[in-house]
Amino acid sequence: MTVKIALVGDFNPDVTAHQAIPKALDIAGSQIDVPVTSDWISTTALDDIDPEGLLGSYHGIWCVPASPYQSFDGALAAIGYARTRNVPFMGTCGGYQHAVLEYARNVLGLGNAANAEIDPEAELPLIAPLVCALIDQDGGIDLVKDSSIHRYYGVDRVSETYRCSYGFNRDYVGLLDGQPLSVSAWDQDGDPRAVELDGHPFFIGTAFQPERSGLRGESHPLITAFVRAAATKAT
Repeated sequence: MTVKIALVGDFNPDVTAHQAIPKALDIAGSQIDVPVTSDWISTTALDDIDPEGLLGSYHGIWCVPASPYQSFDGALAAIGYARTRNVPFMGTCGGYQHAVLEYARNVLGLGNAANAEIDPEAELPLIAPLVCALIDQDGGIDLVKDSSIHRYYGVDRVSETYRCSYGFNRDYVGLLDGQPLSVSAWDQDGDPRAVELDGHPFFIGTAFQPERSGLRGESHPLITAFVRAAATKAT
């Protein structure tokens, strides 16, 4: 059995996260003794098609950093496919932001939920500029107890690396009150740093980039858990 992961985004060899993700997946596969392959799928390839045609053969979907994407709708289509078809999903940085947007639009019915990086005059800027840009900076993160992400890490607080200038606007976190999608990690300033979907085999988005562990040749508990979930789907 080989685990197949779709890397949804617009590949750029100069993006650090894009260099790191395949390495991190290989390390995770070695951790659980399962071979892992990955393919890059551009967001534009998902425009105006049934995502099943491109994504149906994959056991996991990772919506990768480096947004704005070439196709906003293509990224949301991939995320919605993973969410509704119970395909293990990881979204980091831009993938995390778009996971929140996809849920707001397609589950909460907030069609005007927008990314201020794309639409600075957005009526509902769910994704907005950070008070302080986090470019290649480390930061402390508190994990919500009894959450999936807390269980995967096995600790209450972690430090991770960011590369982002935009994030989930804390003014709108209340929109997720009582929802299956919830914030499961916060920074010390009270800003959301991860979300997860209850009742899904694996659906986690992080503002930070756990994949950078791959560049250090280190395993990461979150990526190992993602690959394990994909391996379960593959069987």
